[in-house]
Amino acid sequence: MKKLFLFEYLFFLLGEFMADRINIASPIIEQEEIDNVVEVLKSGMIAQGPKVSEFEDNFAKWIGTKYAITTSSGTTALHTAMLACDIKEGDEVITVGFTFAASANSILYTGAKPVFIDICEDTFLMDPSKIEEAITDKTKAILVVQLYGQSADMDTILEIAKKHDLIVIEDAAQAHGAEYKGKKVGNLADVACFSFYPTKNMTTGEGGIITTNNEEIAEKSKIFRAHGSPVKYHHSYLGYNFRLTDIAAAIGLAQLKKIDSFNNIRNKNAEYLNNGLKDIEGVTTPVVKDGNKHVYHQYTIRVEGDRDAWIKFLDEHGIGCGVYYPIPLYNQEYYKGLGYNQSCPVTDKVVNEVISLPVHPKLTEEELDTIISVIKEASLKLL
Repeated sequence: MKKLFLFEYLFFLLGEFMADRINIASPIIEQEEIDNVVEVLKSGMIAQGPKVSEFEDNFAKWIGTKYAITTSSGTTALHTAMLACDIKEGDEVITVGFTFAASANSILYTGAKPVFIDICEDTFLMDPSKIEEAITDKTKAILVVQLYGQSADMDTILEIAKKHDLIVIEDAAQAHGAEYKGKKVGNLADVACFSFYPTKNMTTGEGGIITTNNEEIAEKSKIFRAHGSPVKYHHSYLGYNFRLTDIAAAIGLAQLKKIDSFNNIRNKNAEYLNNGLKDIEGVTTPVVKDGNKHVYHQYTIRVEGDRDAWIKFLDEHGIGCGVYYPIPLYNQEYYKGLGYNQSCPVTDKVVNEVISLPVHPKLTEEELDTIISVIKEASLKLL
């Protein structure tokens, strides 16, 4: 009993310590989500069932697409979309190295090759001017990463894709509700993929979803996520078990009702941070392109000087922060083992400058003021 008490006490102390910090992310799970899950558990139908179908229908309506197909994660959504677009061994897919590994890994899963191009320094998004020089006779698609919560220059990218007869896939894992010229991300290309990981703007615990207006891509996605089976026990393709559960969909149905308000708060928090940080030496605040609606999955600044010293200072003052992402994918050990040995000058520069700060909807004005105050102090001490 004494050992158990000590164990519980240590967890209490850890909780108290964490409570004093301003966390980089904080999922919002309320009574509606809990009630929805309990309803599913009581129903006895906890695998893929009616709640998944309802969630898919509602999400498609929200994005504005004809179809939405859930999967077990954002990564499996990307993998499934690649398969549904018939991307295979010998093909090349143009993408960026400044992203999470799942973006390019999903290309490798099919046997195809990621081809990395550089990003725009102000937005961290794919630089369309670099696309055509990367196109070869093996190029099949462009995977556009809608990083941090805003859209790349899709008009230019789609124009290039049409000229060269290429498929365009949106990695929209961080862009739930973002808009480009009045149209939602997820409804801008041939197909798009979202993640519902707990730190995303909305969550299902784990999960992902594919959105498209292309009936063939939608139908193939449904088949690939279910063991390659269009009809039970009939297998037309080498498929996978990438299905979402009704338990997860029940959470998603509640979250989908709240995502617009979540995003509005994120935007207000970002505006508050922008106003407080804009004149601080050595800090560059996020840039939002005209025509874009940013949803601030991450509020990412750039800092001058020793970035690690900034992070240490923030950590010592109770400010949770993150670096997304510290190593370009083409410099990762696994990719180097595949023979990647390249340089994207802008990417190589910003990976040493970016810091993401808390912007989530649970933040109070007092906490936002604390973040601004600590950044000011860091600038004075470190520069």
